[in-house]
Amino acid sequence: MKALITGITGFAGSHLAEFLLADGHEVFGTRRVRSPMENLSAVADKLTLIDCELSDASAVRDALKAAQPDLIFHLAAQSFVPASWVYPGYTLFNNIGAQLNIFEAVRELKLDVRILVACSSEEYGRAEEKDLPLTEDSPLRPLSPYGVSKVAQDMLAYQYHESYGLKTIRTRAFNHTGPRRGEVFVTSNFARQIAEIELGKRKPVVHVGNLSAQRDFTDVRDVVKAYYLACTQGEPGEVYNVCSGKSVTIQEILDTLLELSQREVEVVVDTARMRPSDVQLLRGDASKLADATGWHPTIDLRQTLGDLLAYWRERLTG
Repeated sequence: MKALITGITGFAGSHLAEFLLADGHEVFGTRRVRSPMENLSAVADKLTLIDCELSDASAVRDALKAAQPDLIFHLAAQSFVPASWVYPGYTLFNNIGAQLNIFEAVRELKLDVRILVACSSEEYGRAEEKDLPLTEDSPLRPLSPYGVSKVAQDMLAYQYHESYGLKTIRTRAFNHTGPRRGEVFVTSNFARQIAEIELGKRKPVVHVGNLSAQRDFTDVRDVVKAYYLACTQGEPGEVYNVCSGKSVTIQEILDTLLELSQREVEVVVDTARMRPSDVQLLRGDASKLADATGWHPTIDLRQTLGDLLAYWRERLTG
């Protein structure tokens, strides 16, 4: 089948491209002209890239007309939660508007296509221990502009399925990490700092934010498999959690990375890394996705963090 990935140059998008190519699919991807290409260095010659600003409705229509995809994986978004506090308007208009343009282009071109919309566990927002694990029926109480934007994307996908029959499938992925994770995200930020310490590029001090928050982490390579299975085997109009079903604190993430490094460091809390409001507890239930597709995560978190640390070691010395 022909698959189109928005956000193909990013973290999850590049891993999804590799997965789809290995599975024998023809892969197209939209990118901004200024998008860095290093995440696709291993497969760039095996796929078709289309320069497209998703905020431009006519450009989106032209991209879909050129690709004529059987599957669309809509991953592109402003996805860094702290940035959504600084740029709430951009986050909302960008994330909602891009998706709206895709849906309208599908309608105008009358494409028979299954559309995976990558939503987020940030939609659940405020949760207490008694609420866990979070299922797809748990209340949505977002605590950031980013979370609000993903709720809107989620509901827009549902509405276009109900109103126009678009074959939209929504996933609410909990935290995911692994090689190529952007350095602004907590696991990758810690890994980069530690790799720099190992290489003598910074003093043995790791700067951190809120270490008590609990998150449900899955390896990105497992997550993109979930995206594919949800898109091809999931029920249009439905929503599926993608998660491990286990919670770890950010402190445990840091401790594991430091153990893998075996370096003695000082840990310093940086108030600039604190958010106006933070999701304190997240643990999901992915049994609905497992029942529909047979998906289960297969990569242990320690391996994921080891691979992430190795990625930064290689990148900083390459």
